[in-house]
Amino acid sequence: MTDDNPKDKYQVQTESGVRQDQPSGPPQLDSSGNSQNEEQQQKSNQQQEHEENQHDELLRKRKPIVGWLLLACVVLLASIVVLLAVGRAVENPRTDDAEVLANFIGMAPQVDGPIMQLPIRDNQYVKAGDLLFVVDERPYRYALERALSQRDALEGQIEDRQRSINSQISGVHVAQANIASNTSNRDALNATISEAEANLADSRAALLRAEADRKYAADNLHRLEPLLDQQFVTVDQVEQARTLLETRTRAVEQAAAQVTLSEAHVRTTRSHYQQSGAEVEQSEAQREQAANGVETLSPLTNQREERAAAIRIAQYNLNNCRVYAPFDGYITNLTTSVGEYVHTGTQVFTMIDSRVWWVVANFRETQLNHVTLGSAADLFLMSHENLPLRGVVESIGHGVTPDPNVAGVLSPGLPAIERSLSWVHLAARYPVRIRIESPPSTLLRIGENAVAVVHPMPGSVR
Repeated sequence: MTDDNPKDKYQVQTESGVRQDQPSGPPQLDSSGNSQNEEQQQKSNQQQEHEENQHDELLRKRKPIVGWLLLACVVLLASIVVLLAVGRAVENPRTDDAEVLANFIGMAPQVDGPIMQLPIRDNQYVKAGDLLFVVDERPYRYALERALSQRDALEGQIEDRQRSINSQISGVHVAQANIASNTSNRDALNATISEAEANLADSRAALLRAEADRKYAADNLHRLEPLLDQQFVTVDQVEQARTLLETRTRAVEQAAAQVTLSEAHVRTTRSHYQQSGAEVEQSEAQREQAANGVETLSPLTNQREERAAAIRIAQYNLNNCRVYAPFDGYITNLTTSVGEYVHTGTQVFTMIDSRVWWVVANFRETQLNHVTLGSAADLFLMSHENLPLRGVVESIGHGVTPDPNVAGVLSPGLPAIERSLSWVHLAARYPVRIRIESPPSTLLRIGENAVAVVHPMPGSVR
């Protein structure tokens, strides 16, 4: 609307029309007709001006009402928009304080040596199992060969020791056989002793019989000799009696000699028996010595595990000379080349895991009531605003470092609380981890800014 007055426009038009109606040149002599026309014209102008004044008054009265109505409509519309925006923001928490993250590890060798092969380049995408770099394998291959040789040497020692043990065991068996033989001889001598003692008893009995017979012969001779003088017996009878006595005396002597021989035999047999007993004891001692002299394989067989462990370690080190990608991802911060001597545990470059990506969004504590585990989320990357991503809330932070201006300094002893007056309390922010579903790994980068909008599940508001 304009503030120009229609009355002024009308007056300008009227004056211009009057000037146009008036003839140029000298006035006419007939002035009565002109004056009458002018009066009529003035009346019509006055009437028209009066109508315009009434119209202007009506417009002046209507103009504030329309303006206030328009202002009220604008305020109402803005309020509705603000309420809708606030309600949507409360029901669907939103934050632009978010970053894209992914797991990443530092790739470091597990053996020392110069890099012989480096078939990768910085920021290259690699698949799991791809060769990343190769450390010089020669010293570790030699170590493996030495470990294998030591194992073979140990097996040769075990075989030689086994043969020696078998020979020593054979000696034990021989000693055992000698014990059995000597024991058998001792038993035989024991039987011989019994037999000799029996023979000795028989000889002694025979000696007694012979002595009895000699006494009878002597008594008979002594009885006959007095009868010879009286001629009651003949000389032949006396001679026979004397001969019989001599025979019986020889028999006694022979029986006594047999007894002596039997006793000597018994003594000899007993001596042999004692000797055989000593031989048995000696054989048993030899067997014990041979048994104790038998070597064992334990000192050598116990080294087998040590040799096997040395082989496994050497094989492990040799395998670690070739480093492969543990997962699909990107190579970054590669600042080395072939020939550099690397050390165990020293990082060579970084590898980003492209399998799982997530966004860490920092929501205000007042928004966490509408953020629950499993809630869907829309993610917008600053580099690709027109490409929304879908995500799922995976975890919600339960703690951040307390503000020392509020909680004071937490230390042993008494807490140090600063005395301050704060009229405005800022809401704390807690990290919410949102996993990206079906992430386009070629578009994602760690540290990329993002906007996160969470859509809570129905009934999940805490």
